[in-house]
Amino acid sequence: MEIFYYLVFGVLGLVVAALELSKNNKDRINTSSAFNSFKNNYLLVYSLMMAGDWLQGPYVYYLYSTYGFGKGDIGQLFIAGFGSSMLFGTIVGSLADKQGRKRACVTYCITYILSCITKHSPQYKVLMVGRVLGGIATSLLFSSFESWLVAEHNKRGFEQQWLSVTFSKAVFFGNGLVAIIAGLFGNLLVDTFSLGPVAPFDAAACFLTIGMAVILSSWTENYGDPSENKDLLTQFRGAAVAIASDEKIALLGAIQSLFEGSMYTFVFLWTPALSPNDEEIPHGFIFATFMLASMLGSSLASRLLSRSTPKVESYMQIVFLVSGAALLLPILMTLFIAPSKVKGGGISFSGCFQLLGFCIFEACVGLFWPSIMKMRSQYIPEEARSTIMNFFRIPLNIFVCVVLYNVNAFPITVMFGMCSIFLFVASLLQRRLMMIVDKPKTNDWTPLEERNTEEDPLNI
Repeated sequence: MEIFYYLVFGVLGLVVAALELSKNNKDRINTSSAFNSFKNNYLLVYSLMMAGDWLQGPYVYYLYSTYGFGKGDIGQLFIAGFGSSMLFGTIVGSLADKQGRKRACVTYCITYILSCITKHSPQYKVLMVGRVLGGIATSLLFSSFESWLVAEHNKRGFEQQWLSVTFSKAVFFGNGLVAIIAGLFGNLLVDTFSLGPVAPFDAAACFLTIGMAVILSSWTENYGDPSENKDLLTQFRGAAVAIASDEKIALLGAIQSLFEGSMYTFVFLWTPALSPNDEEIPHGFIFATFMLASMLGSSLASRLLSRSTPKVESYMQIVFLVSGAALLLPILMTLFIAPSKVKGGGISFSGCFQLLGFCIFEACVGLFWPSIMKMRSQYIPEEARSTIMNFFRIPLNIFVCVVLYNVNAFPITVMFGMCSIFLFVASLLQRRLMMIVDKPKTNDWTPLEERNTEEDPLNI
């Protein structure tokens, strides 16, 4: 079956190459040299940040197991990471609007570097501190950098449509190419050079340090709402008012939580789905294949976002439907193909079909990221961008913690069915968003915040 893996990887590689090389003027947006310089600087930083993240991913569980911790202890460490992202990360990430997005990005680097350092200790309490730091860093990674980019893009007077170029390239390189290279580089450090499972974390810290140096030397500071008379609680309330008063923002948050919740659940499920009887599968190579599929999706997204039609609100309905159908494959395989009871061996016939379906899902992930970034840049008010984006991650982190805690309580088919339902619901919500997208906002965030201050004179 080894040829099957190479065949899938090769076909995906050819399709991605064909898509990139066949782009014509309709698929490209004419930009200025100043914008290209700005874009390339951001892509360099974002790629270094994602390299620091991707290098760690494949080895976290493995490192904990080499320290002698069992599945239950490791599960608690993972829950601590997502719980930290929900609690502390929301607070720290929201401070970016008031204290500065550049400062928040530097804080991400420092926090994640400290998290990497804790991996040298086999002490459970030290590793727990590392997971808490990692959870905070994750919230900063997925809010502060995008918030800085959107604000700086607008401050420099670049055209709004050019944002989609940066978004699609960031996903193509940061979430695709860099992930593949990071996986191969980590494998080189651990297996080829035999430097041990902590080596990828040291390499991640190096990349994060380089990225932090670039940020400090070339980025300028920008803010959401730097008003000194607004404390964190007032800021939270203002963000909540913005979400409650604008249906587009509320729908966007629900859509994001549903899709990302399904995506993170998939991360835990794909290995047991492909090897239910302990079949030997090349995890690293399959991971690289998934990332290549994600690159295919981001390449398609760059074409779609460069054109006026179809609108992002329109085609994302189809993306959610396709992704939901792709995650139904494990259920269909169980219904129509008798499961094998033979232990070990290579991937099964049904496993091959599931792998193809999972590649389709990863292509949808590649389409999702630049598209959701584009919609967030349009609908989330600048004054509270980081705060609202971190609000969106609260239900996501709650959901992932619940899944992690009960991962052995339900059959894998039930978990995939739940993810499919979430994705189909996301498609319905996306349709609702498309229907109201042309309606003018009743109120924007700033007047609402001012109105709240007037109604509550103590809130100053």
